[in-house]
Amino acid sequence: MSKVTKRLRVAVVGGSLGGLLAANLLLRAGHEVTVHEQIPDELSGRGAGIATHKELLNALELAGAVVGPTVGINIEQRIVLSMDGSIIARHRYPQIFTSWGRLYRLLKDAFPSDRYFSGMAFTHTEIERTTLRVHFADGKCFDADLLVGADGLRSTVRGQILQRVTPKYAGYIAWRGLVDESQISNNTHATFFDRLAFFLPPNEQMLGYPVAGYNDEVTPGNKRYNFVWYRPADVAEALPRMLTDDLGNYHEGGIPPKLVSKSVISEMWHDAERLLAPEFLEIVNLTRQPFFQPIVDLEVPYMASKRIVLLGDAAYVARPHTGMGVTKAAGDAVTLANAIKENPGDLQSAIALYNDKRSKIGRSIVALARRLGSPMKRGNLTIEEMKMATRYRNPQFVLHDTAVPPDHVGKY
Repeated sequence: MSKVTKRLRVAVVGGSLGGLLAANLLLRAGHEVTVHEQIPDELSGRGAGIATHKELLNALELAGAVVGPTVGINIEQRIVLSMDGSIIARHRYPQIFTSWGRLYRLLKDAFPSDRYFSGMAFTHTEIERTTLRVHFADGKCFDADLLVGADGLRSTVRGQILQRVTPKYAGYIAWRGLVDESQISNNTHATFFDRLAFFLPPNEQMLGYPVAGYNDEVTPGNKRYNFVWYRPADVAEALPRMLTDDLGNYHEGGIPPKLVSKSVISEMWHDAERLLAPEFLEIVNLTRQPFFQPIVDLEVPYMASKRIVLLGDAAYVARPHTGMGVTKAAGDAVTLANAIKENPGDLQSAIALYNDKRSKIGRSIVALARRLGSPMKRGNLTIEEMKMATRYRNPQFVLHDTAVPPDHVGKY
């Protein structure tokens, strides 16, 4: 006899990629699902490039997203450049690189618009024996059987069940930017398209890869190039200064791209002149609006409590070196949907199964990301950190272990 899953009322807080993956999967499993996003307007332009993995592509299809040949850019090779711009290492690793906006549109189109509510900031829940009431800042409330917290790094849902768990600054930042393919010189274009490229200054790392252009264009000449430049920034002096805008306002946790101080950007451009290989220097100089993000870690002691579960960056935040952020959220969403299906009528057992499976994976991805980020750490390194820092200054290890699933690391 086949299992019959009880129809659940599910409130998903967070309308970005993780929330939409969970919402689409649970809706297609027969549950009554609503999505509540605190941003009042259509989400757009958040994030830049995203490395895909088989697990993510499979989850997108299960969620009803139409994944076709235009989902991203096919990359066949990885390279490392020397200071003079010559290629000193290569590795073949086929992979698709896409953009946040492309995946968001695919998932948003797959979800009923009348079930997606914008401008709803979660405040708290009232938990009863068999149900819970979800409250929002505008005074509205929803009764639900399950609350999914997919509201990211600064999760308010996480604050409901884990008040003292907060992101921890890793000691370095990532400058990011996008450049239109048509602006790039022939020499740099020949080096970078279509490859994942690295450059390894002391205690830093630069990488870049092509992504879709405006309106998800992937035709030759209409793509864009995305760069990420990891640089140490001490928490006592450099980071506070970088997070302060030209009006003197301090933006704790992250500064909006358009508010980054002109002096901070000028400093970055000056450093690029002396530190970067010519091809990467060109890309940085062509970037109209460079911005940066403080790199952080986040781990939770558990991902579920009673009728509340955490998903994606609300639970575990891994440094971007793994390229697993969205894939991790996709794995969370698939596991949650499957756990509910495998435990019909027993939500607590489903939640416990989800917590057990995904906590182990979340911890392993965060640990791998820390190892990959070891070269950017300065001072007070443990013996293991020194070992990993040496390893990931080696071009071959960088090529083989960056943006791959944890079970692919070390398999050359």
